Amino acid sequence: MDYTKLRKFHKLFRLGKTMKDRFAWLIKFCKWLGIKLSFLGFLNLRRYIKRLDWYIIKKFIGTYFFSIILIISISIVVDINENLAKFTEYHAPLKAIVFDYYANFIPYFANLFSALFVFIAVIFFTSKLAGNSEVIAILAAGVSFKRLMRPYMISCVLISMLNYYLSAYVIPHGNVVRQNFESLYKNKKKITSADNVMLQIDKGVIVYIQHYDDRLKKGFGFSLDKFENKKLVDHMTAMEIQYDTISDSKYHWRMSNWKERHLRGLREHITNGNQKDTTLYMEPTDLVYSKGQQETFTSPQLKEYISKQKNRGSGNVVQYEVEYHKRIASSFASFILTIIGLSLSSRKRKGGMGMYLGVGLALSFAYIMLQTVSSTFAIQADAPPMLAAWIPNMIFAIIALFCYKRAPR
Repeated sequence: MDYTKLRKFHKLFRLGKTMKDRFAWLIKFCKWLGIKLSFLGFLNLRRYIKRLDWYIIKKFIGTYFFSIILIISISIVVDINENLAKFTEYHAPLKAIVFDYYANFIPYFANLFSALFVFIAVIFFTSKLAGNSEVIAILAAGVSFKRLMRPYMISCVLISMLNYYLSAYVIPHGNVVRQNFESLYKNKKKITSADNVMLQIDKGVIVYIQHYDDRLKKGFGFSLDKFENKKLVDHMTAMEIQYDTISDSKYHWRMSNWKERHLRGLREHITNGNQKDTTLYMEPTDLVYSKGQQETFTSPQLKEYISKQKNRGSGNVVQYEVEYHKRIASSFASFILTIIGLSLSSRKRKGGMGMYLGVGLALSFAYIMLQTVSSTFAIQADAPPMLAAWIPNMIFAIIALFCYKRAPR
């Protein structure tokens, strides 16, 4: 090479040698760190998910969503046929029907019958694999039945996470929009007022509202009594009380034509005024209860509401506790029903998959019915809400264990 290129090459060589000498400690540290972090190799997904696993996962997830699309499409057609007269009678706009009703109808019922879709998906494509002798080839190649379950369980993890996220955060917001649509265009009356509401908002603080209108977020005939050592120390009344919906903070109320009495022994101090902003530890949802209200709360809101009502000494929180625990328990149903479906359909039988689909539908509907019955036990028979939510999983876990023991090896 010519002198110019040689000089440039020599400069780069000297620079590289200098950097190597100066950062030798960094190279040694990286080598040491690589040795120390070698145990993290178990985090590499390729170590666990092989080509066979990807094959089964794709079939599982694909069949699952295909069954959802198929059954929900049929449900939408049936629902349109049933409610078309009401939509026409109440002049429901097409935009509201599509985006307010059916856009929230689909995730609600898809998540409600997710256990059914999982079971159908497992039965359908596993029976097809068994019919094509693919399961026999897999087991004959030395893959154990326990190892065969790995891609099924990985798929269940993904489906369970999706179901819980939908039921805990997405669907509650959609239920509010859907219920408002039904009250407007399907003539499903929604409770929007309450009379003679008495509520303990804090220790020794009792609120009474003669009439409350939830549409206006306004109460009439308001009174607040504060007790200390079982003695009345403050009494406040107001003609009207309005909830501030645009406030940055919660529990912000505005009182009109108010009067407050401070009782200190035999002395009494009275103050009054036209308007007063105050903070009361209550919200409109605490004053009016409508059917299915627990389905409109996200899981953090449910947890906060349950804790708040228990601190107030309210006993009307069972349905909220059942809903909170049912969302967690339902997400685990995918694992149990998948084990049952795989154990039943992995054996090659004459007659095809008709019997498996029949058994799958029966077990899935039995699971859904058991969920409803157990929830009723908690609400009506004072059963522990957590136990009531997990009873279907416990019973079907026993069935899954029995089917797993009888599965082909």
